[in-house]
Amino acid sequence: MPIASETDVPAPANRSMPPVEWVAALDALLDYDEAVAAMETRVALIRAGRAAERVWLVQHPPLYTAGSSARGEDLLDPSRFPVYPTGRGGQYTYHGPGQIVAYVMLDLAARGRDVRRYVRDLESWLIAALRRFAVQGERRDGRVGIWVDRGTGREDKIAAIGVRLRRWISYHGIALNVEPDLTHFEGIVPCGIAEHGVTSLVELGLPVTMDEGADALRIAFEEVFGRDTVDAGL
Repeated sequence: MPIASETDVPAPANRSMPPVEWVAALDALLDYDEAVAAMETRVALIRAGRAAERVWLVQHPPLYTAGSSARGEDLLDPSRFPVYPTGRGGQYTYHGPGQIVAYVMLDLAARGRDVRRYVRDLESWLIAALRRFAVQGERRDGRVGIWVDRGTGREDKIAAIGVRLRRWISYHGIALNVEPDLTHFEGIVPCGIAEHGVTSLVELGLPVTMDEGADALRIAFEEVFGRDTVDAGL
């Protein structure tokens, strides 16, 4: 059953804070090292008060990332795709075409320095975005990410979460499966959970485009985080 939380209630809009920059760069595949370098630069600028907070939507070429808790035995096919060690929390994750990766760079010092609340807000954001397609995304105790109950005891993961903080500025973020090649997940044990599968909006029978997924994420972000967004370029 879903875990109820007060964070599922949309936050009141905070008009006193500047809007969060929203960058949707889904037309090309972005090199992972380039993305990390850009995030780290932006985090430093936000910390110094020289740049606005930002949500950056990208697609990557097929790759695996290893979080701080990754176990070697969960990398089932090391030669299949490049593997990138990363400082975010979590274990092994796949990124690739058809998946929206949202890198979230927010100042958590302005949000009460509550990391647990921040992660719950990320979960609520994904749940609210999925709801726009009549998909019931759910949390599960002991399993990071958002899950879909397929019936008869089967549960599949549709979105991943992995975060890192630097001086209370967040980076890394979420990954929503719109239409990735689900066979690409077979080279890892996703997030260290072998007994459950993965799914996507298209695999659930919903002909959702990447732009539609991005639009749903934007609307849901504003609802859950209570912040306006403004279009921005890189």
